[in-house]
Amino acid sequence: MHGWHLNIMFKYWLYKFGQFFVNRLPLSVSYKFAILLADLKYYFSFRDRKIVQDNLKHILPPGENVGVLAREVFRNFGKYLVEFFRIEKMVTQDFIDQHVTIKNIEFIEQALEKGKGGILLTAHLGNWELGGALLSFLGYPITAIALPHKERPVNDLFNHQRVVRGIKVVPTHLAFKACCDALEKNELIALLADRDFGSKGKVLEFLGDKARIPKGAALFAQETQAPIIPVFLTREEDQHFTLSVGEPIMSLRNHEELVAEGNTVRIMKKYTSVIENMIRRYPTQWLMFRGFRAS
Repeated sequence: MHGWHLNIMFKYWLYKFGQFFVNRLPLSVSYKFAILLADLKYYFSFRDRKIVQDNLKHILPPGENVGVLAREVFRNFGKYLVEFFRIEKMVTQDFIDQHVTIKNIEFIEQALEKGKGGILLTAHLGNWELGGALLSFLGYPITAIALPHKERPVNDLFNHQRVVRGIKVVPTHLAFKACCDALEKNELIALLADRDFGSKGKVLEFLGDKARIPKGAALFAQETQAPIIPVFLTREEDQHFTLSVGEPIMSLRNHEELVAEGNTVRIMKKYTSVIENMIRRYPTQWLMFRGFRAS
């Protein structure tokens, strides 16, 4: 037990040191340091490297250099952490004006005009945390569903980074009521839907294989008739980002049809297809360090 506690505190203070470090250096220098650490992680973590390479093999056409692209995944994860730990000072109007291209934000506005809120659906792609913080900064009330970290200090640290930018965080096991309440208030909820980390998801075709996909977005849509709105923040060149809002996946008109079990799968297949397309478009920005295929 004592050794387990030491391991928790080591991880916590490692993150705290990283947070302190990246907030006191220029962003470009922090990126370089993150890339150095990411390269070390890539070369010395055989398990993670193999998982990322195996995932990429399902995304990329034959003949691609999976090793080089896998290293880019590690580097993008390092950049993601830099931005996440800088989120309090990074998300400003100047940052948005200079570094973010926003596409189709009107889809969110149009959804909210209907009065049923909106379900923001994204994936472990680009920087989903920064994307949520940007929308919150722009005035959209967001309740985010977050899988709790096993270590309480680490979980509190990560949730602070979300809350500090106005996002309400609810753990997965308490999410249903809190999110339904938010949608009833015509607010937004946000969730990731590219992998189910438990056993309650539905096994569907995904990236040419079978994967367990979360049902949450479909269930909330069925319960509340709120539209599902795909949103992704992807990394471009020269420290620039694109915040892309997709056309809403609207609820079916007939509520009795909507709540039928078969329509859960229909809705899931719609948003799974959207996620697949984004992952194939940005394969090195899919920061998935677990095998996605259903066991």
